[in-house]
Amino acid sequence: MEYIKHLSKDKKLAPIIKQHGTVELKKRKDLFLSLCGSIISQQLSVKVADVIKQRFYDLFDGKPTPEKVLEATTESLRSLGLSNSKASYIKNIAAFALKNSLQLNKVNKMSNDEFIEYITQIKGVGRWTAEMIMMFTLGREDVFSVDDYGIQQSVIGLYKIKIADKKKLRLRILSISEQWAPYRTYACMYLWRWRDNA
Repeated sequence: MEYIKHLSKDKKLAPIIKQHGTVELKKRKDLFLSLCGSIISQQLSVKVADVIKQRFYDLFDGKPTPEKVLEATTESLRSLGLSNSKASYIKNIAAFALKNSLQLNKVNKMSNDEFIEYITQIKGVGRWTAEMIMMFTLGREDVFSVDDYGIQQSVIGLYKIKIADKKKLRLRILSISEQWAPYRTYACMYLWRWRDNA
């Protein structure tokens, strides 16, 4: 595996890669559902998020579409266990999907920066969500989520960084991540696994 060979040059990452072996990036076919799922999951445990996602699918007979979501009342979305803001963000995604395009053939032509700019036009979808979508829906190999708390904690722990200033810390983490290009998504996956085990 090319990415394993490349990332293993980093002496700190190498033992983690050895421990966890290959990781797999999968592409998903429905960007609309991925965005809704991402909003539902925010700040929730995986278990709770899965329950609410299942209710979301059940509400729309297993096939939520932008049209059906827009027709649904905010109350019906809230009854699934969603907060007021999450219910309105999901409606925002549906409205955007109908007005603009969430077709994969369109977004796959965009660079990472273009995609982030495009998708964060939706109120409720921030940079972090856009990065997770690029990794786990679009399957892009070179995305680095510098503001992800788990990634930050992993890099601080692995590289023994002692920088209190947040801006300087961010720059230090970014400079470390440059050596992982063009496979930074895989690096993130190993960093999350390391933190889960630590």
